[in-house]
Amino acid sequence: MSAYVLEQVFNGLILGSMYALVAIGFSMIYGIVRLINFAHGDIVMVGAFVTLALIAVPGLPFPLIALLVMAAGLILGVLIERAAFRPMRGAPQVTGFIASLAVSILMQNLGVLILTAQPRNFMLPEYLQTIFHLGPLTVRAIDLAILIASVVLMAVLVLMVKRTRLGIAMRATAENIDAARLMGININRVIMFAFAIGSSLAGMAGLMWGGKFGQIDPLLGFVPGLKAFVAAVIGGVGSIPGAMLGGYLLGLAEVLFVGLLPPIYSAYRDAFVFGTLILILLILPNGLLGRSVEERA
Repeated sequence: MSAYVLEQVFNGLILGSMYALVAIGFSMIYGIVRLINFAHGDIVMVGAFVTLALIAVPGLPFPLIALLVMAAGLILGVLIERAAFRPMRGAPQVTGFIASLAVSILMQNLGVLILTAQPRNFMLPEYLQTIFHLGPLTVRAIDLAILIASVVLMAVLVLMVKRTRLGIAMRATAENIDAARLMGININRVIMFAFAIGSSLAGMAGLMWGGKFGQIDPLLGFVPGLKAFVAAVIGGVGSIPGAMLGGYLLGLAEVLFVGLLPPIYSAYRDAFVFGTLILILLILPNGLLGRSVEERA
């Protein structure tokens, strides 16, 4: 395999890591309350701008900045759940869908109003811009950090879902919310934690997105959020492992499509993404690891 192809695969893994972190939030929320939260992608934008603000604080260590960004995403996710979605719980699914679009548009417009639409340069500490040579690969420290941090965060999430009481409660609620309620599980608490955890990962994805591409703006979250939703659907919406798998597959496919085909086709990368979604759903309507609603009842 040539160095160029290896580089494209590595870039695909980085992009897939960011898609996977955001897709997990979509899957967690849908798995529990059957809600597609399109405002989730805009938390990526908030995470990027919170990072930019914290970087400007003298002497603040970057690992602490990352923790504060995740905390900001967590708080925002809880606020969105409490203010926008909890009051309409039990309403038809389309009501939540429309509400999530409204919250998304509100966040985007507030971002433009407060921050202006002017793109901002995203400056990282110098040590994260260091160049490393790993065999035939030339990579930046931030790229390695994105890949490692994503894997660690997803591993911690899987352990939390499998081993903790909260994780067991989340799985029980996702399986059958009425039975979980009858078993004494606090449904409101479980749903709030699902929003909190998913939003904290989306905030971290915003930090990574700014670090990877070097520029952010208030409309940053729309396209990554939409593609992360595609990744969640490809993997099987409602499945956390499916969201991870879908994120990496989509990131690799998108980067290889642009990197290995003639440059004239690079403008059609979004068409490729959604074409891939249609193709997979024609073959596997529930996604790669998804299950039908009947199986979950």
